[in-house]
Amino acid sequence: MAPEDEITTLAVRSKEDPTTLAPETPGLANKDDGIYAAETTNRRNPIGSRLGSVIREFENQLIDYNLEARGIERVSVSERMKRNSWLSYLQAFLLWISINLAPNNITLGMLGPAVYGLSFRDSALCAVFGALVGSVVSSWMATWGPVSGIRTLAFGRYSMGWWPSKIIVLLNLVQMIGYGLIDCVVGGQILSAVSPNGMSVAVGIVIIAIISWVVATFGIQVFHYYERFAFIPQVIVVCILFGVSSVKFDLSTVSEGDARTVAGNRLSFFSICVSAAITYAPLAADFFVYYPENTSRAKIFGLSLAGLLVSFTMALVCGVGLASGIPTHPEYSAAYNEGQGALIVEGFGPLHGFGKFCSVVCALGLIANTVAPTYSAGIDFQILGRYAEAVPRVIWNTIAVIIYTVCALVGRSHLSEIFTNFLALMGYWVAIWTAITLEECFIFRARTGYNWAIWRDPSKLPIGIAGFIAFVVGWVGAVLCMAQVWYIGPIAKLVGAYGADMGNYIGFSWAALVYPPLRYLELHFVGR
Repeated sequence: MAPEDEITTLAVRSKEDPTTLAPETPGLANKDDGIYAAETTNRRNPIGSRLGSVIREFENQLIDYNLEARGIERVSVSERMKRNSWLSYLQAFLLWISINLAPNNITLGMLGPAVYGLSFRDSALCAVFGALVGSVVSSWMATWGPVSGIRTLAFGRYSMGWWPSKIIVLLNLVQMIGYGLIDCVVGGQILSAVSPNGMSVAVGIVIIAIISWVVATFGIQVFHYYERFAFIPQVIVVCILFGVSSVKFDLSTVSEGDARTVAGNRLSFFSICVSAAITYAPLAADFFVYYPENTSRAKIFGLSLAGLLVSFTMALVCGVGLASGIPTHPEYSAAYNEGQGALIVEGFGPLHGFGKFCSVVCALGLIANTVAPTYSAGIDFQILGRYAEAVPRVIWNTIAVIIYTVCALVGRSHLSEIFTNFLALMGYWVAIWTAITLEECFIFRARTGYNWAIWRDPSKLPIGIAGFIAFVVGWVGAVLCMAQVWYIGPIAKLVGAYGADMGNYIGFSWAALVYPPLRYLELHFVGR
């Protein structure tokens, strides 16, 4: 019999009538004879009884094939693991290493020297400390999974309200699909570079997308099991990449430009690395909703932070080193002109055939990174409304994969532009939303806490006026201080020749300033 604290034994929803189940008793272990209580959803069916019956039958078929049928429904205390063990806590560490130690973050590190003209030292410091700042936010958000039993953006309803929170969901869907696009392009470039006469980038993109879809479709059980071991080959090949390519790292060249320009470029690259880490926040709790309610928040936070920081450091510094060698090594320059993925393959070049094998393993590591946003995208689609909720998660996962695969095929020649424009832009809204969520938690719910039973009741959730206005004000600040290739805000222009991207910090600060008084007014006049 499987151990009762094994996260991978959770996944499918029972076909039992939910009315036959015992009521939830917070804090008490389930007394059922089985290892876990049966999952129930009691999903509403707003789209007609006939279509609803078809959907329910389809979901029952998913259960027969051991696929997770649960969508955004809250996981009650009786439906979770009975207790935690060292393995379930270790899973929080290994999960983030597997997700994050991927070639897309290696290519992100390349932007420091290649795009912003920063030295190895400046790029590495900005990358690591930027990742640290963003990872703190994502790790804190992960701790809400065991506490609430609800998905991350459903938790967002407690600060943004029922309707305004849908804006957050739409932005996160764009973000998740964008990450899938980036992962597929990087993977396609690597696989194509390994076999330049046998496989195109487009074929590589499709391979990464299909495998990611399979893992995400089976749900949380396969997801956790896959991520538990996916980090092992990635750690090995990244260490090998360090060993064979480090002799070509340029550790002496200084950053390009005058002092103000260098300062602006440092801040812009730092901000992109913050964005890369903070964008895990809107999905971080999704992976821990089956953990017991009494799970140590300090342990989940610490282990998540450690996993993110270790993986970010390895990947980003590796990318910085590879890109630092572009000006002095023609073979690196030629490879980078073909694509960032091709530069990774060139880094393995001294190993010849074994290097190509390592490149393939590295490319397949993108699957672990792509599965996470693919899985969460299927859930986020359901948060858009009751009609969307009635559509099984598996269908939404499939739609998300189709969208980002098509986009990857179209944009496969413009990865650098996608990174520099898309990633920073997505970080703005997450920073703003984080400010609102933090203040709602520590100012307005410090004493009362959260009533998790009302997560889907619009009449009891905040009306969201305060959250919406603060979100808009934060965006105004972000726009004034953003520095992108296609637009530099008037405040950002004041720093250096290319501006400095301060959108994350100004957006966060402005939203944090206006939300408390607006929320006090909302509570006074509306009462919720």
